Amino acid sequence: MAALRVLFVDDEEELVSTVVERLGLRGIEATGATSGQEALTRVEEQAFDVVVLDVRMPGLGGLDVIKRLKQSHPDLEVILLSGHGAKEDVEVGLRLGAFDYLQKPVDLEDLIEILKRAAARE
Repeated sequence: MAALRVLFVDDEEELVSTVVERLGLRGIEATGATSGQEALTRVEEQAFDVVVLDVRMPGLGGLDVIKRLKQSHPDLEVILLSGHGAKEDVEVGLRLGAFDYLQKPVDLEDLIEILKRAAARE
């Protein structure tokens, strides 16, 4: 089986680099992005199985990104990351087609389990 290809998007650079590194150590081909616009560009440049997307980011936020992703890549699974106070945003994201969501701080084992479930839906 080919490695799972994941795009991890969050405006916290340290979180992105840490998660990308830890996923890589577990055999998952992970790429990071620190803005909504960067995420959209990366999805156009390479194929991903799953996008993990922070709901609240400066500039182009997660809900705007998921709308665009679902228009151009309707089969791409998206998992939302939610910080405190973003419950309503998560509900909107799920209606827009998100596969699931995780609360921050992210537990790596929970993330990996959801990534595998999302990739299996393809």
